[in-house]
Amino acid sequence: MSQWEIVIGLETHAQLSTHSKIFSGASTAFGAEPNTQACAVDLGLPGVLPVPNQGAVERAIRFGLAVGAQIAPMSVFARKNYFYPDLPKGYQISQFELPVVQGGSMTIHTAAGEKTVRLTRAHLEEDAGKSLHEDFHGSSGIDLNRAGTPLLEIVTEPDMRSADEAVAYARALHGLVRWIEICDGNMQEGSFRCDVNVSVRPFGQREYGTRCEIKNLNSFRFIERAIDCEVKRQIALIEDGGAVRQETRLYDPDRDETRSMRSKEDAQDYRYFPDPDLPPLRIDEAWVREVAAGLPELPAARRVRYQRDLGLGAYDAGLLTASREAGDYFEALQRAAPGVDAKVCANWVNGELAAALNRAELDFTASRVTADRLAGLLRRLADGTVSGKIAKEIFELMWTEGGDADAIIDARGLRQISDSGALEAVLREIVERSPAQVAEYRGGKEKVFGFFVGQAMKATQGKANPAQLNELLRKLLAG
Repeated sequence: MSQWEIVIGLETHAQLSTHSKIFSGASTAFGAEPNTQACAVDLGLPGVLPVPNQGAVERAIRFGLAVGAQIAPMSVFARKNYFYPDLPKGYQISQFELPVVQGGSMTIHTAAGEKTVRLTRAHLEEDAGKSLHEDFHGSSGIDLNRAGTPLLEIVTEPDMRSADEAVAYARALHGLVRWIEICDGNMQEGSFRCDVNVSVRPFGQREYGTRCEIKNLNSFRFIERAIDCEVKRQIALIEDGGAVRQETRLYDPDRDETRSMRSKEDAQDYRYFPDPDLPPLRIDEAWVREVAAGLPELPAARRVRYQRDLGLGAYDAGLLTASREAGDYFEALQRAAPGVDAKVCANWVNGELAAALNRAELDFTASRVTADRLAGLLRRLADGTVSGKIAKEIFELMWTEGGDADAIIDARGLRQISDSGALEAVLREIVERSPAQVAEYRGGKEKVFGFFVGQAMKATQGKANPAQLNELLRKLLAG
């Protein structure tokens, strides 16, 4: 595969976090009984007229500002015509030639470094309903609850060159739409789903290869696997003398393969034309300024601040801004532990805490150890009350049993031994009963030092202050 260059672009549908649909007052709540949240407007019944949802437009503006895009002062809703059983009107209201968000970019972080992914556009549209096949024998059911749900379709340029880059972009976008609170990002419920356009070309060729679109990928793992499968398929096809056909494909995770769904339609196949029931959408500068004033500090700005003001590295800063919840937890921890080094706070948030949250499949807002309680533990680590090893044991107890660090330390007798006299007595006993190891150390075998440290930690049940222990031990062994 080394002679082939992979070219990837993503189209992402982010369900906007409004309580009602984009052109009607019907609810967007997830999980209702089928066909209980589709009103006359969603069904396109005679005599009804769509009315744009101001909240959906505002969320589109918020996204455009967050990615440095141009907010179109006038955009147009169009009818995208096609027949499908879950599309009750026979057309989808979308945007075509004049989208509300134009251009913009996102910076992604990969193992190879930073990369900018250009955005082509982001446009508002309504979702279709849902066809249900699994619970019916020999037939399909149609649930129109989703019909009319507001979506922002975010389209990139073909700037990504690997599955890793595509996943990094999808994760960054997912984090951003949640950060600015325009989408809940729930991939299991269909709130954030990606279509991936994949093509290959020989390295050095300027023209793009024929692309295939893989539809409705609702997990980062599936995005990666689908791209890898499709790349292998296209390369094998070309190398066997065949040609890639432009088409829409689906990814089958059970068989780990993509399969053909339909030939890929071009824009003219959808017969786009301006929706006669919806006037042009006009957005004035005053509204854009008002939305901009309400934006939170964005991930990129927070990342810069963490590196500039707190001295964190790019890796730590990146993890802490992968989600707004992670950054907010870190900031709450810093406020509760003002004397603790920012790097120590970052290490614990990105390390022990993140691992515990992953194991429990929780996010930072549901952490079993609050920022205040973790701050209490880090203060005891900083003042030498407990060692790093014991601190991790205490954290585990806080996570599984609850309680604060001081209570656990006192109840279990976990305070670090920092009394020089007590530590020296322990070390003298170990040195006296280990003459062979003493001789080896004094003969130049530095590794034997670890033997004495291990014995001392065992004798003190891991409570010895490591720095004091090492200092006293070196003095004793020096004779």
